[in-house]
Amino acid sequence: MLIFAHRGASKAAPENTLKAFKLAFEQEADGIEFDTYQHESGIIVFHDRTLTRRARETGYLLDTPWQSLEQMDIGDGEHIPSLSETLQCVPSDKWCNIEIKHLHDVNSWVEDVKKALKQSNISTSQLLISSFNHHWLKAITRLWPEIKIGALTASYELNCTASARALSAYSVNIALDAVNKQFVQTALQEGFDVFVYTVDEPRDMLMLKEWGVTGIFTNLPNVALNTLSD
Repeated sequence: MLIFAHRGASKAAPENTLKAFKLAFEQEADGIEFDTYQHESGIIVFHDRTLTRRARETGYLLDTPWQSLEQMDIGDGEHIPSLSETLQCVPSDKWCNIEIKHLHDVNSWVEDVKKALKQSNISTSQLLISSFNHHWLKAITRLWPEIKIGALTASYELNCTASARALSAYSVNIALDAVNKQFVQTALQEGFDVFVYTVDEPRDMLMLKEWGVTGIFTNLPNVALNTLSD
């Protein structure tokens, strides 16, 4: 079962920072998951719409110039990273799940991600793109059909793989509170990988392993490795 570090090793280091991502790989995570916004200056890695929680500043992320954002301390002296900086810290044999929180132009988004990939050591085959906005994902696949799509959901719909099929997705990425064994079996039988978020309790990790899920997103990759390797 694959272990993705949710926003990096985010219990031990500030979330969505290079420190958290590098620590995740030191803890032998199989990949990292992080949140992105398409800012006017490019794609940046951040979770919230506002700056209050992480940067202890007033205002909205997208209203703030990049020159100001990159100087903000979001914990332990870490700054808000760009997508390019983030991908460059990923080893060539590891995975990356990019979650899209905001996107305003699909064409430039695809160009920017492809450019960042070329500057990194990872390949397209190790990249997974997810979002709760499935319209964005559909538009991305039209321009970039070979990219892997994760149909992100927080609900167990009556037709549980409908969105994944509509998106020609690689995986269904579902919330721990919504998933059950039948969902996992159905999705796997229909050819989709199943990733579950956010899983920090060993008991849940072992349950999901028994159900056959492909991977989990966790804030504690070291705990997951110790639990799942037993």
